[in-house]
Amino acid sequence: MKKYFTLTWVIFYAMLLGIIVGWVVNKNLNDSQIKSFADNVSVLTMIFMRLIKMIIAPLILTTLTVGIAKMGDMKTVGRIGGKALLWFLLASLFSLTLGMIVMNLTQLGVGLNLPIPESLEGMKTTGITFVSFLKHVFPESVIDAMAKNEILQVVVFSLFIGVAAASIGKKAEGFINVLDSAAHIILKVTSYVMNFAPFAAFSALAAVIALNGPDILTIYLKLFLTFMSCLVILWIVLIIVAYFYIGKRVFALLKAILDCFLLAFSTASSEAAFPLLIEELEKFGCNKKIVTFVLPIGYSFNLDGSMMYTTFASLFIAQAYNIHLSFTQQISMLLLMMVTSKGIAGTPRASLLVVASTLSAFNIPEAGLALILGVDQIFDMARTGTNVIGNSIATTCVCKMENELSEQRFEPVS
Repeated sequence: MKKYFTLTWVIFYAMLLGIIVGWVVNKNLNDSQIKSFADNVSVLTMIFMRLIKMIIAPLILTTLTVGIAKMGDMKTVGRIGGKALLWFLLASLFSLTLGMIVMNLTQLGVGLNLPIPESLEGMKTTGITFVSFLKHVFPESVIDAMAKNEILQVVVFSLFIGVAAASIGKKAEGFINVLDSAAHIILKVTSYVMNFAPFAAFSALAAVIALNGPDILTIYLKLFLTFMSCLVILWIVLIIVAYFYIGKRVFALLKAILDCFLLAFSTASSEAAFPLLIEELEKFGCNKKIVTFVLPIGYSFNLDGSMMYTTFASLFIAQAYNIHLSFTQQISMLLLMMVTSKGIAGTPRASLLVVASTLSAFNIPEAGLALILGVDQIFDMARTGTNVIGNSIATTCVCKMENELSEQRFEPVS
């Protein structure tokens, strides 16, 4: 029975309760009462979003800096690391672009016509150009950037510190160990914050359905089906690329990692499948040294499903508020997500954090996060399973490039 009271299940129960309560309120109260209910219940969502904002900047600063520093000097990363990173960057770029293209074609958020909050009046994103975006890249003060949650500036500072620490080697070990400890503390805080997610999911769905009626569930269904269609396209592309390297063995690989996929999908956690995934890739014939080197990096740099979701969700929210983003602005958004995601990859609900920071950077109302918060758990399961597929294929193909992929599957010695 305990498995039905995990955080994932509790979020589902909260979502269901939120739908029921919102539906009842929408059908039985007048407009002023509905608005009053939505304003009051949305306090829970507001608290959750403020907690999310509280941890984003320190989380990126510590995890991204430590991640880069532990990779070592880029000149010594070597041939394998270079191939792996190139694969990860291209896969992330494709995933982000796919989400952007699909949302521009489908325009799923158009028609919701959500009002811009008064606090953002006069701050339209049409004022954001590529030049003004670049002006906000480099911080005058990292303290000021963190205080104002200027995420990209924190990322830039972290990149400089991480590369510098890697370049001086052992002299930076003490500093990096302190940051590593801080990162683990903040990750623990993140897990505490995520325990509040069921309350936020309930309030988000209850408020949205109370204000917009049950018809909005149709939009959610379209959104989910479209997202799943995008994932299928992504899977097909990954399989085709893998087929180019390992031929028909790609299907055997998919079968080998099926349990890992299901574990990640059901728990919405890539980390839950990590130990089993290492074991299965080694059994498949991948060189152990390459697996233990490439796979951990992939868990930080190669989250294909999550990458696609960030552009997908951010553009949906912008469309819901009738905010037009030019092609240049969307490219800027894509590049921001490309870098920001590397700082918080592996964090619970990492995609939600990336979307939250992106909305803030482009003056899109952060309240729009409530539109996806209630159903984020379902999307999280799908994108997490995709992340496992992407990292498995990447690791196997790098092994093949290095001629370190055995032609036969290894079975454990009984």
